Amino acid sequence: MIDSELEAAVLELDSHQRAELAQKLLRSLEDVSEEEIERLWLEEAVRRDAEFDAGTAKARDAEDVFRDALARFP
Repeated sequence: MIDSELEAAVLELDSHQRAELAQKLLRSLEDVSEEEIERLWLEEAVRRDAEFDAGTAKARDAEDVFRDALARFP
């Protein structure tokens, strides 16, 4: 699981810095097997579901999410 302090620091980066970091992280996964990638996504889905059930995460309509994402990267 990701350290909450690390996550908070990363989320404070501007959008271009986060995109650059995301690219670096994705490149670092190139040697990861399909099975490992699937396992990691499953862990993430379970974590997010638990946060939603605990009330620590909010759901948003996909339409809103995509609109906001498109507005950030014109």
